[in-house]
Amino acid sequence: MTKRLGSEETAGDGASPEAEGARLLNRRSLLAGTVSLVGSMIVGSHGPSGAGAMESFPDDPTRVPGKAPTTYGQRSTFETAVRVPRSGAISLTPLQDSHGILTPSALHFERHHNGVPTIDPARHRLLVHGLVDQPWTFTLDDLKRFPAVSRLAFIECSGNSSIEWKGPTGKTVQDTHGLTSTSEWTGVAMKTVLQEIGVKPEASWMLAEGGDAAVMTRSLPLASILDEAMLCYAQNGEPLRPEQGYPLRLVIPGWEGNTCIKWLRRLKLGTAPFMTREETSHYTDLMPDGTARQFTMVMDAKSVITFPSGGQRIQPGFVEIRGLAWSGRGRITEVEVSVDGGRIWQQAVLQDPVLPKCHTRFHLPWRWNGDDVILQSRSVDETGYRQPANQPARR
Repeated sequence: MTKRLGSEETAGDGASPEAEGARLLNRRSLLAGTVSLVGSMIVGSHGPSGAGAMESFPDDPTRVPGKAPTTYGQRSTFETAVRVPRSGAISLTPLQDSHGILTPSALHFERHHNGVPTIDPARHRLLVHGLVDQPWTFTLDDLKRFPAVSRLAFIECSGNSSIEWKGPTGKTVQDTHGLTSTSEWTGVAMKTVLQEIGVKPEASWMLAEGGDAAVMTRSLPLASILDEAMLCYAQNGEPLRPEQGYPLRLVIPGWEGNTCIKWLRRLKLGTAPFMTREETSHYTDLMPDGTARQFTMVMDAKSVITFPSGGQRIQPGFVEIRGLAWSGRGRITEVEVSVDGGRIWQQAVLQDPVLPKCHTRFHLPWRWNGDDVILQSRSVDETGYRQPANQPARR
């Protein structure tokens, strides 16, 4: 990911060799680099902006009794990070405001094809049929009787960052890369359900169908997803949100988000792709000769700098460059950062946990002298795949 950062937003001097890392991180260096920034944040700050800004708050909270417990927790009115809706079909995660690797359920990106349906979980059913020994219809309670599994995994829309394919047009990380989020997903392993009803030996493809007004469908190669696919009913410790597929969705870690069918109502086993609308008119890769490549579903390695980034302001001095990296192929093994437009690359530190098919945090100590600069990051995953540049690095 490349960011051109100017003196009014973010910038740096490019002369931050790795040997300087220890010096940058000592207490005096940290404080010297942040005092002016903290001061500018405090001056003139009299309360939160955005939703809830009109709520009054005491000058001294130790002298006023606090609020009573509530039935469902709310975030502080001082926190205002929100998703940004686009085109009526998506909303973008505010990656620039995120911490760690988990995305709050309320801020997980949205992508749907005909709105978010309202589904009564007591009436919802999952039909599994086709090349199986015993076709079966499962209620949500039936699925919850199976052994539960949980894992952290990112989901990414196949169009994430496409806004920049024809040039840098996004103003923030949310604009350019906000169609990816990481959650803890809980449900039953799809393999467990299929083993229960039996799959015929000749079955090699599976059709997954959603219960929304678009009746979203995708054909999936069975052997490629059998070990990791999950039928999920919970996200981040609570039932799925409606926009995330309540009451049931398919999650295939590392695959395009459109394969993770929401509001899942049907799985059909067959011997070939079902060639549905979404995989013929959509979700194909147009090749130079005019033909379309189908069924390229694994998400390649990416990275993005979330701080400092577009729309943010910093002061000269110490800055910790921070970002996210991920790959549908497995674990991230390396992230490099350049502060001079790609001439020199420095290895960033990966922050634990580093998990397969999951967002991974990286950071790099840096000192900015106030000049204009271009910041870039690139990641490598455990298969050796290296995030490519959209143009050759300058020499």
